[in-house]
Amino acid sequence: MIKKLVLTTVILLSLLVFIYVVVLYFVPSFGGDLTAQQKEEYSDLENFNQGKFNNRRAVPEPLTFSKFFRLGHAFFTTKVENGRPSTAPEIVKIDKKEIENYTGTRLFWLGHSSFLVQHQGKNILIDPMFGQVPAPLDFLGQKRFNDTLPLSPQELPKIDVVVFSHDHYDHLDYSSIIQIKDNVAQFICPLGVGNHLRRWGVSDDKIIEMNWWEEKHHDGFRWVCTPAQHFSGRKFSNSQETLWASWVIQSDGLNLFFSGDSGYDTHFKRIGEKYGPFDLSLIECGQYNRLWPDVHMFPHETVQAGVDLNTKKIIPIHWGAFKLAMHPWNEPPQLAVKAAKEKNIAIEIPKIGAAITLDSLPKQYPPWYDSTN
Repeated sequence: MIKKLVLTTVILLSLLVFIYVVVLYFVPSFGGDLTAQQKEEYSDLENFNQGKFNNRRAVPEPLTFSKFFRLGHAFFTTKVENGRPSTAPEIVKIDKKEIENYTGTRLFWLGHSSFLVQHQGKNILIDPMFGQVPAPLDFLGQKRFNDTLPLSPQELPKIDVVVFSHDHYDHLDYSSIIQIKDNVAQFICPLGVGNHLRRWGVSDDKIIEMNWWEEKHHDGFRWVCTPAQHFSGRKFSNSQETLWASWVIQSDGLNLFFSGDSGYDTHFKRIGEKYGPFDLSLIECGQYNRLWPDVHMFPHETVQAGVDLNTKKIIPIHWGAFKLAMHPWNEPPQLAVKAAKEKNIAIEIPKIGAAITLDSLPKQYPPWYDSTN
């Protein structure tokens, strides 16, 4: 009986491993892998050790199976009042004709951490995520709050640069890349992330990969890959094999900071001292929890990061589109606004899809997120 039970268990585990391997091979959304040559090239980097990228501090802790199970159990079983809005948040539809051939400076928040930046005739996409589910397969995640988008991939103008912060599914979306890749001149990303793009058919000459504190001048902009305190990986077998980052985007009349995903640490102050003051900083503010305090910021930390960065204005991001943590969906902006008043720093919470111009900030958008429960 015991032998039969052991044999059955071994067969089931072998079958699961086989299915996992087959899925990884045939489902392209999992992306690519770091090559042996790349690991060798990265081996001398300060933030790369034993085949993996590392934060300045030893966080997060390695994700053991028991911890993974505990986190998953907490996420799927914790009842969160107002975790998702009862009605879809109101969005502003972007007129395709109005964004063509625009030569001024403005931004559009496309939801979560995605932005369209227009500056002096150039169009930049930041962490474009047009998909409905932030997961490799739709049944593995929850849908976004809105069925519609302020702007569809097909309505985008010609994109000069797409920049990515890291390779998690809510920031690097396979379906979005497939839809936009032929309309993009250049992709800029942290080290290793280009492997995913290459698997999805993006040619190598359209990909620029950068390490922390590396600077490049491209298409009239200065691109600075700056640190973040986070992690990476699209499957169990390649955790931490690609770099995560924040970005400084500078050009004549524009000094913009984008945090990507990050826990709070001293890197914000260092970035501010070296590249500030910033006209505007787009800073992560959602999907936080006491179970993972080192890789996502609580709203008061978002505001403190803005102070450290020496930024004139803050827009909290990484909320408003998906439920990826156990807090009310509209708690991030509520707490961030309160913290910003205490710190006396300008903060704006624009509607998704609304045009954001630097000279109109602070605009004091009404608290639209309070009217949707």
